[in-house]
Amino acid sequence: MAGFLIKRLLQAIFVVIAITLVVSFAIRLTGDPALMMFQGGGSMTEDDLARIRASLGTDQPFIVQYLTFLKGMVSFDFGRSFNGGTSVSMLISDALPATLLLAFISMFVSIALSIPLGIKAATSRGSAADQAIRIFSLIGLSFPNFWLATMLVLLFAITLGWLPPSGMGGFASYVMPAITMGVILTATNVRLVRTSMLETLQSQYIMVARAKGLSESKVLYKHALRNCAIPLITYFGLQFGGLLGGIVVIERVFNWPGLGTLAFDAVAARDYPVLQAVITVLSLMIVGINLLVDIAYGLVDPRIRTE
Repeated sequence: MAGFLIKRLLQAIFVVIAITLVVSFAIRLTGDPALMMFQGGGSMTEDDLARIRASLGTDQPFIVQYLTFLKGMVSFDFGRSFNGGTSVSMLISDALPATLLLAFISMFVSIALSIPLGIKAATSRGSAADQAIRIFSLIGLSFPNFWLATMLVLLFAITLGWLPPSGMGGFASYVMPAITMGVILTATNVRLVRTSMLETLQSQYIMVARAKGLSESKVLYKHALRNCAIPLITYFGLQFGGLLGGIVVIERVFNWPGLGTLAFDAVAARDYPVLQAVITVLSLMIVGINLLVDIAYGLVDPRIRTE
């Protein structure tokens, strides 16, 4: 088990370094932040630009900037924003809870919908209910999340006036963002639950449980669902990691004060430290979740440790 853990940990470290290296290089291709500071007007000289670049640290070679970033990342010190000089770590700390909360709510909505719908589709295989659920999941997969978010805003915020169009406030402000992400995730999860349940329901121990006279609800939820829970939990864990990256666009549509909005604002301002920190934090969380899922699966199934 120790060798398995070390191998997975080294892989995670390599992925993080590769991601941060590519991101650091790509961000610097977007333009010179020193020039952005003069776009509002005013004269500038080469000395002015050199002075600003020196104060921002962008005059140093790329490898020096990257190593400085890695050193700060270890202590969660991402430097200061180019706009206003605010601590980037503080900006991340303020925005991260909003992103995580929205991700957890969206994931809860998806699981709460996909498990009963997937079980219903599996137990009614070939029926009208099964066909309707499968069509629903196919339609859900066809919707781009930003399009669905825009349609919800037009319907519930502008036309009906039931929900706030943007921002993070009371319970009502969570409804549309959570539904947007929840519907997209449910469309995928329903098919997964249905497939897993179909395989499990054909097992011999399910036939034995039914032969004992157990109620159908006990057969489905106590025996069948429990035995197909491991692959489902594994997939849900990996999906949650991907959700953190995909939620960035949704945050922008609903003006949600999370990492997504922070990243978009940083792109517009060419604020290297903020954008680099946001992508790094998201990458660390995604890699960390994947690592935890791998470890958990390795503990449950010893065969995984030999891969």
